[in-house]
Amino acid sequence: MEFGVGYFPTHDAVRPGEVARRVEERGQDALFFAEHTHIPASRETPYGGGGELPRKYWHTYDLFVALTDAVAATSRLRVGSGICLVTERDPIVTAKEVASVDHLSGGRFEFGIGAGWNREEMANHGTDPRTRMRLMGDRVRAMQAIWTQDEASYSSEFVKFERIWSWPKPAQKPWPPVLVGGDGPSVLDRVIAYGDGWFPNYSESVLPRIAELRSRADRPLQVQVLSAPSDPRVLERLEDAGVHRASTWLPSGPWSVIEAKLEKWERAIGEFTGR
Repeated sequence: MEFGVGYFPTHDAVRPGEVARRVEERGQDALFFAEHTHIPASRETPYGGGGELPRKYWHTYDLFVALTDAVAATSRLRVGSGICLVTERDPIVTAKEVASVDHLSGGRFEFGIGAGWNREEMANHGTDPRTRMRLMGDRVRAMQAIWTQDEASYSSEFVKFERIWSWPKPAQKPWPPVLVGGDGPSVLDRVIAYGDGWFPNYSESVLPRIAELRSRADRPLQVQVLSAPSDPRVLERLEDAGVHRASTWLPSGPWSVIEAKLEKWERAIGEFTGR
């Protein structure tokens, strides 16, 4: 099993490229960046983590700017979105950004996606929260058409374009891994429909659903887990369930704060692997 970390790349913390360089040097396999374009000041949607929403949610750099900084600072590290809110993004522009980062990195990008939880945030982008799951599927399939067709066309409920040219194409073929986030009742349907893998936050309820996903799928599908605790017993259960990579979140702040959490994660990995 591989190991990675997630990070909110805020403008008042260690730069995304510097975090990427350091976690690569310390042997992590992957780094994922969170995305929020903004947070509505009058937000009514409750924060799933409980309590007040942390300020890092509205202080992040643009996702693809942060990713570019990270790939420029590294040579081996896999970099990804954890997650990209495709319900708040133009699919033609996003397809270009994904392909550009993947091309510049030599094929090291992983495209974690999700529909989002903040209804006011997505509404500010013109997205109806009630149809966001169908919208996400349409936009992902449209991007896949752009990545694989020299002259791409797509027509669906939410996305329509005819005969467009868009380069570069991704370095990875047919496209960077599309990792579908979420743990709702219908998430496995979405993974099977257009994903290359499932990318839930860790909970004990995720483990039996991995077997369900594999029993239903007609092709190999990767499973990665975000928000894994620094606990070697949990890592063992994840490996037994067939998880490809476990990642934990690092705090945003000065390196001394980040390093303390990273060292705790590394100790858990060391206990788990015996190294």
